[in-house]
This record gives sequence, structure tokens and C-alpha cells, in this order.
Amino acid sequence: MIALRVALTLLLGAAGGAVCWHWNTPLPWMIGAMTVTTAAALSGLPVRSYGTFRTVMIALLGVLLGSSFTPALLGQIALWPVTMAGLLIYSVVTQTAGLAYFKTVARADTPTAFFAAAPGGLTEMMVLGGQMGGDERAIVLTHAIRILVVVFVIPIWFRLFSDYDQVARAASDVALLSVPWTEMLKLVACGVVGAVVGVRLRLPAATMLGPMFASAIAHMTGLTAARPPVELVSAAQVIMGVAVGCRFAGTRLGEVWRVVLHGAVFAGILIAIAAASAAILHAATGIPTTALVLAYAPGGVTEMSLVALALAVDVAFVATHHAVRLFIVLIASPILFRTMRKKAD
Repeated sequence: MIALRVALTLLLGAAGGAVCWHWNTPLPWMIGAMTVTTAAALSGLPVRSYGTFRTVMIALLGVLLGSSFTPALLGQIALWPVTMAGLLIYSVVTQTAGLAYFKTVARADTPTAFFAAAPGGLTEMMVLGGQMGGDERAIVLTHAIRILVVVFVIPIWFRLFSDYDQVARAASDVALLSVPWTEMLKLVACGVVGAVVGVRLRLPAATMLGPMFASAIAHMTGLTAARPPVELVSAAQVIMGVAVGCRFAGTRLGEVWRVVLHGAVFAGILIAIAAASAAILHAATGIPTTALVLAYAPGGVTEMSLVALALAVDVAFVATHHAVRLFIVLIASPILFRTMRKKAD
């Protein structure tokens, strides 16, 4: 029964992706799958994702993102400390703004407000928030809505108001049959070894960051120049989109509309702060605003890296900044909350 539900959910997601691909939308397979699956979940259909599929595809995406780390990238890294410092400030500003919003406007209790406002780490913030006395359901829904809104808004915004070119992007994709089997084995090794090492080192988002670092080393040292084929990347987009949509399974919009509404409003606030940060840092460093917006946009590390890939923006820059943001949030959030609670007592 579970296998049937998973299969039907994947078929729904693939159908949504195919429609968006036909309409030539940015990130079509993920946005289409996410849209259809979210609608199905909120309407009460028994949608379900499968964790093993998602884990494998996340590792695949990590390998793909790592392939963007080339020797030519070394000359650009000198500017990254400035944007990394800005990322720390951004995290503090968004956390403060979110805490104020959820306490004063959404009327949430302090633990729920604090961990719902944290800019990253959906699962981790749900667990930490629950341990600190927060409402886990409200926290996870708020973060799910944040990711949903950001993944929808930013690609479409760039499609409408930038020089995004889907035809040029598609021309750079690599077909499955054009990748030599020896190179494919190297990519698989990056995924497997990177995931195992990432889990052993207890990295956040270990099954993506581990393969990404392994792939980055392989590509920067010249061990391989291959990229995962477009067919597998499209399948990964469908599975990631389905995973986002399935987070709303068992949720009735009429029951949680206030949480959804406040989550959507806060996502808009975060996007505005990211855009302002990008404008300031562009003036200071000359790094393209598009790359900075995607690096600071408050989506999930995997989701925003996929958006950068779809829009042909500097994927290495975007993925690295989201990984650093995740580190900052996971390390700082519990410490800041305990400090805040002690001062309140």
C-alpha cells in the first residue's frame, strides 16, 4: 500500500513537472512536482514521499553542485570573506525580525517564534524548537511555507525581470548516454564516499554537503570534468519537489491557515532583506546581484542550489553560502535561545 502511494505521488509530481517543462518555466520539474503535490496534500489526497529516494537524489545533487567548483573559481574566492561576513549579519537581522514578527503579529509563544524565525534547517529547527517547548507543527509548517514561497517566487521573478535564457541553459545539459561509464563511476564514487564521510563528520545536510565537497575536490584537481546527466537531475528535481509538497500531508488549509499566512508573509520579509543585502554587497564587492540574491535567499540549501543551477548562476558561490548559513543557524540558534531565556528569567 505504501509503495503504491509513493508511486502515485511520484507520477503526480512527474506530471506536474512535465506541464511546467512544456510551459518553459524555470526549474520546471521541481516547481511542477512541488505545486501538484502540495495541492494534493492540502486537498487530503494520501500523498507520500520515500526517504531513500530523496537521500540518493540529494547525494546526486551534491555531486552536481560540486562539479561547479573548477580551478578558475580560485581567483574569485578572495571576495567571499566579505559576503560571508555579510551572511552573519543577515542571519542576525532575519532572526531578530522574525522573532519580533511572530511574537507581536502572529502571537506565537517565544520558543515557537524563535525557531520558526531561524533562517534555515527545517528539520533541525523543528526538533530543537520542540525540545525547548515550542509548537513543532507550527515550526515545520512555517519553514515549509518559507521554502515553498522562495522556490516559487525567485525563479519566476528572474524569468520575468532578468535575462534568463532557458534555451541556452538547456544547451549546456549533458545527456545520460554521452557520459562515459568510467566518468560515471567517478561521480558515483564521489556521491557514496562523500555521503559516508559527511555522515561520519556529522555535517549538516551531510548527504548533500559530503558529496558536494568530494565532487568539488575531484573537479578542482582535474580527476574528472564530468557532470551528472540531465535525466538524473530532472528526476532529482521531481523527487525534491515531491518531498516539499508531502510536508503538507495531513494538513487541512482551513485548520492552519493562520500559520500558513504568517509563514508566507515572513518569507516575503526574508526575500526583501535578502534583496537589500544583495544590493549593498554588490556595491561593495562587484559580485553580480543575481548570485548574491540566490546566495542570501532564505530557501533550503538543496532547493536554492537547484535554483542557481536552473538559472545558470554561480552555483559554487550560492551552494557554499547556503552551507555556511546552515552552519551558522545550527550552531548559534540553541546558544542564542538559551542565553535569551536566561536573561528573561
